[in-house]
Amino acid sequence: MAPSVKLLSLFDCGLLIDDSGSLRNLSTTLSNIKHLNLRENIFTGKFPYYFQNITSLQFLDLSSSPLVGASNFANLLCKIPSLLELYLSHCNLKETHLSHFLHNLTTLSNIQHLDLSYNGLTGPIPESLKKLKMLQVLDLSDNGLTGPIPTFQGELTELDLSGNELNGSIPETIGRLAALTTFSVSHNKLSGTIPVSIWQLSKLRSLVVSYNSLEGEIYESHLANLSMLKKFNVGSNSKLTLNVSREWLPPFQLRYIDLSSCKIENGFPHWLRNQRKLQRLVLSNTTISGPLPTWLRKMPIILYMDLSHNNLSGPLTNLPNGVLNVDISMGCELPVELWNLSFLEVLDLGDNAFCGKLPEWIGEKTKLLQVFRLHKNNFTGGVPRSLYTNINLQILDVAHNSITGAIPHCLGELQAMRNSYYGLGFGEHSEEGLIQVMKGNSLEYTNTWIYVKNIDLSSNKFIGEIPVELTTLSELVGLNLANNHLSGGIPEDIGNMKALNSLDLSGNELGGMIPPSIAALTFLSYLNLSNNNLSGQIPTGNQLQTLIDPSIYVGNKDLCGPPLPKNCSNPDDPTITPNKKNKKYEAAREPNKVWFYVDIICGSATGFWGVIVVLILKKQWRHKLFMFAEESMDKIHVAIMVRVNKMNRGRGAI
Repeated sequence: MAPSVKLLSLFDCGLLIDDSGSLRNLSTTLSNIKHLNLRENIFTGKFPYYFQNITSLQFLDLSSSPLVGASNFANLLCKIPSLLELYLSHCNLKETHLSHFLHNLTTLSNIQHLDLSYNGLTGPIPESLKKLKMLQVLDLSDNGLTGPIPTFQGELTELDLSGNELNGSIPETIGRLAALTTFSVSHNKLSGTIPVSIWQLSKLRSLVVSYNSLEGEIYESHLANLSMLKKFNVGSNSKLTLNVSREWLPPFQLRYIDLSSCKIENGFPHWLRNQRKLQRLVLSNTTISGPLPTWLRKMPIILYMDLSHNNLSGPLTNLPNGVLNVDISMGCELPVELWNLSFLEVLDLGDNAFCGKLPEWIGEKTKLLQVFRLHKNNFTGGVPRSLYTNINLQILDVAHNSITGAIPHCLGELQAMRNSYYGLGFGEHSEEGLIQVMKGNSLEYTNTWIYVKNIDLSSNKFIGEIPVELTTLSELVGLNLANNHLSGGIPEDIGNMKALNSLDLSGNELGGMIPPSIAALTFLSYLNLSNNNLSGQIPTGNQLQTLIDPSIYVGNKDLCGPPLPKNCSNPDDPTITPNKKNKKYEAAREPNKVWFYVDIICGSATGFWGVIVVLILKKQWRHKLFMFAEESMDKIHVAIMVRVNKMNRGRGAI
């Protein structure tokens, strides 16, 4: 490598970096390097000492490279005064006090960008940050930092303190950071009002203060100076109120707005009609009521819209075209207007009062659908068979409705539940949560729901057998068919559903034995087969050895074996006692014994007389038989006489 190289990226190369490794001559061979990317590699032992000799280095990225054993790395990095950008996200600096860490970096007086996110850092944010006067970007998100937000100085343009345990109020001194464009303190324990000084930050592009306990009112005058604002997220602060007039014209063009769980005065916010670049709109649980405004249908494509948990009424005809994710709370039938949303990927109408039959067109017109959630409504009819054409459908949740008929066999053709290559589209960048019943509990999945593949048809009126085609869904994580009227047996090939983590078939009329293949579900951590008509011995082995709660099988009177207290006298039929078993067995054997002896007698007689008749009729055969018998007797006689003579000679010699 030539000394003239100034940029080197070894991102995700699987390097084992230490003092004696392949990069030990880095300081001499790349003496003029300024940009070094070692992201997603492995540091073994202490941090290599040769880094302190790279005096021209300005950019260093060690993100996602564990530094657990490299206790000296902060001391070495402080000897590179030329460093301007330092990325240490996901470096596993757990239980390290931020004050101690920064104490070793204070000599980096020129540092402009410092990323310490996702490290489990603890303790308060130290005042020593003031010494980093050139600092422009500071990311301390997703750690365990506590205490109040300190006073920051300098030329900070981006400040991210989200995902910690900070308390107290947002300080007025934040308003001194005149160059600030991004300010995020979401998911903390902050209280009080949003300081007036924040509303004076005219360069602010992103304001995120969600998931705290902030209070007070936001007026038009507060937002008047934020002409560059693109992201406005004050959601999940139930004591905050947005109080603007219906005629207000905002000075900004938002792309992201979240006012969830805040109170909105003056009804549906009409000022949104002027937001022509809006991509995400969250107004859930904001006390708005009445019909959707007619101007909403003329809005450009909005990728995500959440109007749930409000008092909206009327039809959905005013929804804008091109919505990808819809979550609305209204009591009516599913409107045919939804078929115009051909780009729809997530349809979540759960926990509402929708009624009527599920339309067959839902699968034909929404080919990109990934999530179909109608949980807890009043729908009737059957499951639309057209849904199987949605190759990306990974969550099918119609639980707690009044859906009837048989479970469609074509659900076994859902490609995203059979093949890991399908699905994982829109949700990959989603910040919204999704509630699913898994392992018997309602769980909210946020950043991880894109990996959940679940079918929940529970608490309906399904009849018939469980389609064997469902066992081909090898990528399915959860299957819940509880509380229906299903009959027949559990499919024999259920062990093919290798990814299954949660299985609930309780509250049905299933009979027969539990298939032994169920023991092959090595990822199974929740099982409920209670209140059915199952019989026989409970299978054992593999993952079933860990599922020892008897309530899993309660309500099946003919089941036996661990973990139930009932022992199996006959694994095939535990309802038969030993005495009954022996009597039935003996009674069954009596006619078989008679026919057994009859067969032996008839066979022997036929064989004997068959040979005799042949010898009588065939003279040549008789001669050959007698000659063979005579020759055989002669050979036997000679062999015996030779053996006897040898034995006599042996005795005479003694």
